Amino acid sequence: MRKTLLLLAPILLLGACTWGITLDEAGKQVRTAWSGDVSQCRDLGKVTVSVMDHVGPVDRNDIKVRDELEVMARNEAAKMHADTIKPLGEPADGSQAWGAYQCGSARPVSTRPSATPAPAASGGTQTFPIQGG
Repeated sequence: MRKTLLLLAPILLLGACTWGITLDEAGKQVRTAWSGDVSQCRDLGKVTVSVMDHVGPVDRNDIKVRDELEVMARNEAAKMHADTIKPLGEPADGSQAWGAYQCGSARPVSTRPSATPAPAASGGTQTFPIQGG
């Protein structure tokens, strides 16, 4: 039992790592249009990135894998002089394809609800829109 725990400990610790994947300075300038309209943008091509989605028999956290895929796609798209990326499908086996676009001033319109406050009322209070579900 003790030997099994000693063997599993490094695998579990490695599964918690970010594998050194960080967003570089150029990648910080690339936006992700999750559900935005990129029809007004210039299509620069496709970026396919992959990370390890499991370590041995242990599956890595799905959210971490997705985050790392996005970071890698943003870094790669920046090398193509893209300013926007959009996923072309769901991740599969640690790999995901992304579209790279140059939108410039024609930023993609997101369909996600905004938390932007409405203009202040005359009494100095701010109101926020209520999103119904």
